[in-house]
Amino acid sequence: MESNSAWIIIHRMRIPILVIIITFAISIIGLMLIPGRDANGNVYHFSFFDAFYFVSYMATTIGFGEIPYEFTYPQRLWVNFTIFLTVIGWFYGIGNIVALVQDKKLARELAVARFRNKIKKITEPFIIVLGYNNVTREIINRLNSEGIRIVVVDKDETKIEQIELENYIPEVPAISADTTKPATLKIAGIHQKNCKAVVVLFEDDIKNAKIALMCKLLNKRVDVIVKSTTKENTEHLRNIGIRHIEDPFKIISDRLYFEITAPYIWLLEMWIFGHILRIRKREFLPKSKYIICGYGRMGHALASALERAGIEYVSIDIKSSDYKKKKQSAIYGDAEDIKMLMDAGIKDASCIIAATKDDMINLTIISTAKKLNPSIYTIARENSLEDISIFKSARVDKVYILERILAKYTYNFIANPLANKFIRLIHKKDNVWAMNLVGQLSATIGQNPDHFEITLDEEHAYALWHELQNGQTITLEVLKRSRHNWQKRNKILFLLYEYEDENGRQTILLPPDTLEIKPGAKLLIACDEESRIDFEYIISNYYELYYVRTGEELTPGILGYLNFKPAKAS
Repeated sequence: MESNSAWIIIHRMRIPILVIIITFAISIIGLMLIPGRDANGNVYHFSFFDAFYFVSYMATTIGFGEIPYEFTYPQRLWVNFTIFLTVIGWFYGIGNIVALVQDKKLARELAVARFRNKIKKITEPFIIVLGYNNVTREIINRLNSEGIRIVVVDKDETKIEQIELENYIPEVPAISADTTKPATLKIAGIHQKNCKAVVVLFEDDIKNAKIALMCKLLNKRVDVIVKSTTKENTEHLRNIGIRHIEDPFKIISDRLYFEITAPYIWLLEMWIFGHILRIRKREFLPKSKYIICGYGRMGHALASALERAGIEYVSIDIKSSDYKKKKQSAIYGDAEDIKMLMDAGIKDASCIIAATKDDMINLTIISTAKKLNPSIYTIARENSLEDISIFKSARVDKVYILERILAKYTYNFIANPLANKFIRLIHKKDNVWAMNLVGQLSATIGQNPDHFEITLDEEHAYALWHELQNGQTITLEVLKRSRHNWQKRNKILFLLYEYEDENGRQTILLPPDTLEIKPGAKLLIACDEESRIDFEYIISNYYELYYVRTGEELTPGILGYLNFKPAKAS
């Protein structure tokens, strides 16, 4: 790209430079050939340097006078001619320089060159995000706050300008380019070893599939996170090796199903995303007749959940675009609309779901339904993160914000992969199992436990890793002990344990305390803040680890070295 920029400059400036050279050459040669007179009246001729010096300040209109001696009339006549010649040539060159600076093609090449240099300087693992919108903005904000490096590509130049105005720390390199072209992905650094994932969350499923295939062809090792909203497209993506596919409608369908049939599984999933570990009264869904308004992709997904749960429902097929054309409005609730709800059985329905693509229609559906049945439970689809306050004011019982759901799931896959696996595994359990786990978490930690995940490697668990490498046997129970009193236990519960052996990657849900830890294993842990601090001290510090293992203090210095004899690898 640097060579492209140089070529554009040379191509555009070759004629102006040639004009300046020719005008300077003519002026200098003329001055050198025309004889002058020195102070004593003797004939002299300009040297090349004197002629070049004079023409330089004359052509640029600076003007230092006649040097080294007063000019003769022939010289002055020549200077009069060359003034117009060189000034015109000089201003022609300046005009071309100004035009070159404003040239969009050159600006584009220079921007690409700067972007590529920024990508080359990134030494940490980074994520490529294609497209900048409400969803990816939330993902970028959360990842950037944790120091995870992000690279953004979007076709719209105004969105790239928005990113630059955000002033992210660390910097988020961004460029305007066509995301469907392989060259763009190469510029964004998909070939680099530290490129870990590509996020593709456009509205167009076909576009997403095309980009996902290109990513896999360009770098088989990179994780591709793709949005897909149809069964056919999801199957196609799986066939080409995409292992993380985001379908917001399926996510909502599963959530509705579990909230009705297995609320504690739903609670555990929501807790992973920040919900308190308690089901509020208004979060228990009714189990009798539902009305679904809007029978598009979301409506079908919710209907599928109700069918799986064995719940009666009635669907009203309201297409927001057709509705607005017909009514010349986005306001729902005239006599025809009320009759439609009455025919659907609004009076004896326990819940209404407004699931159209138009937020205003969804709000007015909910408002109209409440007037007809004040006790009805209300669920609404919110299509954009920009209208949250309106839905809060409407006092809707449950709001599904598609953009936020998609952003949280994508963030979780990148930043908390074990938490993502935990959700998939608990979906295979029953409500009793989930209720027992919630009870165990509440009894061990409290109603608002935190969770985090960690890799037990040299960087994150220095002391523990070295002890394990030296052949020492350490169980999970040891890591639960308090560094203040080794006989007491911290408020810790291990949710997931993952390791690799000769058979590949193994995952254990709720591992037993007697499990022997392997170096490099990964843990998903629930705890409170104090216990987390204790845990991190223990795995990173030899003295703390020695104490919780043996109940004895390790003496610092030379005495400690003599007493402390780590086991040798067998």
